[in-house]
This record gives sequence, C-alpha cells and structure tokens, in this order.
Amino acid sequence: MPPDISLFTVTLLCLAALAAGWIDAVVGGGGLLLLPALLVGLPHTPTAYVLGTNKSTAIVGTTAAAVTYVRKTPIDVRNALRIGLAAMAGSLAGAFFAAGIHSEVLRPLIMAVLLGVLAFVLFRPAFGTAPAPSGPVSRRRVVAAVLVAGLGIGFYDGLIGPGTGAFLVVALTAILHMDLVGSSATAKVVNVCTNVGALTMFAIQGTVLWQLGALMALFNLVGGMVGARMALKRGAGFVRGVLVVVVVALLCKLAYDQWLAA
Repeated sequence: MPPDISLFTVTLLCLAALAAGWIDAVVGGGGLLLLPALLVGLPHTPTAYVLGTNKSTAIVGTTAAAVTYVRKTPIDVRNALRIGLAAMAGSLAGAFFAAGIHSEVLRPLIMAVLLGVLAFVLFRPAFGTAPAPSGPVSRRRVVAAVLVAGLGIGFYDGLIGPGTGAFLVVALTAILHMDLVGSSATAKVVNVCTNVGALTMFAIQGTVLWQLGALMALFNLVGGMVGARMALKRGAGFVRGVLVVVVVALLCKLAYDQWLAA
C-alpha cells in the first residue's frame, strides 16, 4: 500500500468499491466509478498501477456476481465460455499495452463511448426488455459475439477497463437478442475471464498494489452479491433504468472534471 495514502482516502476508496460492485452486478460499468476514484485517491501513482489495482478489486465482485447469476438464472454456459476465452485473450493483449496509457487520455475516451451507449439505449426504448427468443442462436451471431464482445471489448478491458460490463451487456443483448437479465448474467461470466486475463498481465508486470486491492475487494464482493440478487428479483426494466441513470451520472461527472473542475 502506498505509504502516503491516508485512512480517509482508504475509507473513501472502499466505499467506492462497494458501490462499484453493486453497479457492476446490476448492469456493469462499476469501473467507471472505481477507476476515477483510484485516479483521484492515488494522484501520484503511475497509471499502470492504478489499472492493475482496479482489476485486483473488480475481479472479486464480478466473480461473486457471476456465481449468483449462474445459480439463479439459466444461461448458455457454452457460448459464455467461448466469448469469455476470446475476451481473456483480448484483455491480455490490452493489458500488455496499458503501460503506455496516460490518465489524461482516459476521460475523453470513456466519455465518447458512454455517449454512444446512452444514445443506443435511449433511442431503442424496448431494448433488452422483451423476453429472449427461444431456440438456439445462429452460428453467425455467436461468431459476431466472440469477435465484438470477446476480442474487441476484452482488449478494451485490458487496455482501459471502465464500462466493460455495461458494454458487454449492450453488445450481448444486441447481437444475441438476450433480455437484459440474461445478458447481465452472461456478461458477468465473460467479465470474469477478461479480469483474469488483464490481472495476469498486470501481475506479471508487477503493477498491482495488492494490499490496497485486497481490502477494496472485500467491499466490492459485498456490493456484487447484493446487486446481483436485486437484478434477478426486479427484472429487465430495473436493469435498464439503472443503466441509463449510471451512464448519465457518469457523463455529468466526467464532463465536470474535463471542463469545469479547477
């Protein structure tokens, strides 16, 4: 743990991890809260260490949420693992290049992708609320999901990370025609794989603050378990509402930091 970090900062980071675990379990995107919190709380820490510590925290809550979902809602485990293995490969590659990313470029990149997600969801009001179609998914759609949700979003997760869960939910719902609860469940399995790939590379490079990450992971674990249970209980409409609120709130926060903060 960095020697100059205060107890107050550690407390705030743990609370951010708790909230991020809940958001990530419901709809994904907890990293959009957790990573900015780490960047603010550890302003003098190299970005690669911030990204590595973020992964060491997020993997615990994501895994807990994935287990909760798989136990309580049916998913196509075979397709989830296919996409997940591709995502793991993509995240390994992304994490390899992450050392060259500077914190100054993170904010505008995240904002641009968030605007795209928000526009997509708002202009399609029924998105993810209809029941998933019965019958097997076509091979073409599975391949598209492997390439987009697997390799593509996996690479983004290893390189930057924030919003991966939300992007996976949107991509899986659009490509595989899942409802939002089913896509959230599948996204958690895939996200565990991306976190494993990215964290492995960060660990090899020695860019993880393990003590701080382990402490935050405990709070992230609680948030992930509570969030997954709420999403399963309340259904797709609740998940969609949380998705919109989270994206709008984060856009406002990032815009403020970009243009109005001193």
